[in-house]
Amino acid sequence: MKETSLGSRIFDTANVLFMIVLSFTTIYPFLYLLTLSLSPNDVSFVQIRIIPERVTFNNFIQVLNYDYVIKGFLNTLQRTVLGTVLTVSVTIAAAYVLAKSYFPHRKFWTVLIIMTMFFNGGLIPTYLLIKNLGLMNTVWALTLPIMVNAFQLIIARNFMMSIPEELEEAAKIDGAHEMYILWRIVIPLSMPIIATLGLWNAVNHWNQWFDSLIYMTERDLDVLQVVMRRIVLQGQMDLVSETPINDTRGNPETIKAATVMVTTIPIILVYPFVQKYFVKGMMVGSIKG
Repeated sequence: MKETSLGSRIFDTANVLFMIVLSFTTIYPFLYLLTLSLSPNDVSFVQIRIIPERVTFNNFIQVLNYDYVIKGFLNTLQRTVLGTVLTVSVTIAAAYVLAKSYFPHRKFWTVLIIMTMFFNGGLIPTYLLIKNLGLMNTVWALTLPIMVNAFQLIIARNFMMSIPEELEEAAKIDGAHEMYILWRIVIPLSMPIIATLGLWNAVNHWNQWFDSLIYMTERDLDVLQVVMRRIVLQGQMDLVSETPINDTRGNPETIKAATVMVTTIPIILVYPFVQKYFVKGMMVGSIKG
């Protein structure tokens, strides 16, 4: 067994310490808010620890009793599912075409797509377009403008270029058409990149709030992140419920922390199901020329 040098051991130790500190600084705010959300209403802000002295779910129950929060959760869920399915479907279909060496002017279309990563119409033209198309106050205003992402399309294209062409040629010899090859051969082999794209878009749609703030003029159509923004940043629980945020039944700080947890925990639960595909999809899709 080859012995490592002193410099390598020092470097490895420094890396481990750095990652421990980085992990702590990342996890600590989440644990702090989780502890605050599980603390009773009479707790003092300066008494909060990483582990709560007393655990209660009253804050979560109180938050989930607000109709505005429930509507925001359902709106976000609808947007996330619809937006993710549309984006992944369109991206995989387009990447399959761009991955073909015999596709006419493939380099030209690839460069044209890459250019959209650096140039766009801007906020005002996009808003006017959405308004003139009659998409205001609809879920389509939140999903169609970001349905295709150039970066994700290039990553998916590179991944599909790594699939051996011999598989498709053998299928064509047996009489398979393009749609059959895509559905029965390419997509099963592309599950790592599909899971990666699904995770990216699910997190993106779940965390988006600015477009909802612009395109949704009816309060019942606000997504959960807009609801959280009003509660946490503006302290406007009195605007979203008949019960003010400073009601004696609830502590404003614990209620805000519980709201953050309600918006954060659901999307965190998605990671364990796609983690085994995520790294493989990222690496294979990013190294192909």
